[in-house]
Amino acid sequence: MERRRLKKQNLVLTENTVLRYLTFSALYLAQGIPEGITFFAIPAWLAMNGKTPLEIASFVAVIGIPWSFKILIAPLMDRYTILTMGRKRPWIIFGQLGLILSFLSISFVTDPLNNLNGLMVAGFFISFFGAFQDVATDGMAIDVVPIPEQARANGLMWGSKIIGTSLSLLIGTFLINLLGFSTAVSLLSIAVAFIVLVPICFRERKGEKIMPWTKGEASDQAENTQLENWKQIFKSLLKVLLLPSTIMRVFASFIIGLMFGLVDTLLPIFTIQELGWNNTEYSQVYSTTTIIGGLFGMFIGGALVDFFGDKRMITIYLAVITLLIIGMALCSNIWENDRIIFGFILLYYLFYTFLTIGMFAASMKLCWTAVAATQFTLFMALSNMGRAVGAGLVGTFKEVMSWDYVFICTALSPLLTIIFIRLIHFKKQEIAISKFQIT
Repeated sequence: MERRRLKKQNLVLTENTVLRYLTFSALYLAQGIPEGITFFAIPAWLAMNGKTPLEIASFVAVIGIPWSFKILIAPLMDRYTILTMGRKRPWIIFGQLGLILSFLSISFVTDPLNNLNGLMVAGFFISFFGAFQDVATDGMAIDVVPIPEQARANGLMWGSKIIGTSLSLLIGTFLINLLGFSTAVSLLSIAVAFIVLVPICFRERKGEKIMPWTKGEASDQAENTQLENWKQIFKSLLKVLLLPSTIMRVFASFIIGLMFGLVDTLLPIFTIQELGWNNTEYSQVYSTTTIIGGLFGMFIGGALVDFFGDKRMITIYLAVITLLIIGMALCSNIWENDRIIFGFILLYYLFYTFLTIGMFAASMKLCWTAVAATQFTLFMALSNMGRAVGAGLVGTFKEVMSWDYVFICTALSPLLTIIFIRLIHFKKQEIAISKFQIT
């Protein structure tokens, strides 16, 4: 009996470091699987089947929209919850269930190649529930992961998502070509379904309920942190949003999101329609390079941020990415060399992973726990808004300029982001937040 009681205590996030790392890695893996299909496999498949850059970019832009809606979802999570089950865990379970159902629904789109509107609608709902789960996961991470562990946790989380996305793209492309679109998506949705068991089996804090009908009660810490009305939420959010470092991070979020959207959308179109690759070749290169980036991110990305500091490493990553993209634009005479393209994609996604880990860790440091889900989500929503805009710009840019100039325009984004990152002061933000009180 005593052993069973101790085992239950070990499944409490606030009391078990290893469980925290494993849980958040699994939840981010669950986000990566549908993203690999919607943001990468389907655009590559469409490109191989002759769809125009404008059509493909429009699809990616539409499915990216719900990730911008996260700022509307986050205040609901800060305001309402089943507190006896934890502040964010009930929302994670709900989001995960929605993600399973919506991911499965895309397999029922008839004749998807000639029904882009149906494909967009199904992809929109996958992104909606993916964003839902993401907001709840990030909010819970800020709640239960101690600050000294946040960089390492972000490395594991983002590395897991990258690996999930890459494997999903690789396996999904193979299955689409072998079994057809509907069967491939249905099979991959099974993997997402299994991960729903993760949030069902743990507690955020000791003494909370596993499910609404089981025994347990809200913890004192959760009750003291939970905001009770909308006025408290918006007054608290306004306080922290008006801090200078928060403002700088807001601008940085949108601008770097432009680059993410531009590169992720242009690569499958550029490699398939300009260089003559097929979707299998693209998926193999993308998956290989991003898995390498994900693994390095999991085990090195967080450590580099811990050792050298957020601002320094983020600035270095942005500078390297800027030089990489400019270099790609200037070497158009050797684009036919597959090794050059492979090297570019490998280095880009390696530093992209490092950059994302650093930006996530920096964002968490800037958050006030009382409105952490909403504040952190604001940063992410603006980044995703930039991503959607960037994705939509690919088709427009390609209509009026050649690929080398598209790359040069893309390089402006990380270059401008450096300016805003250098203006962030973490210590001043921490001191200012320590003086805040919930009113």
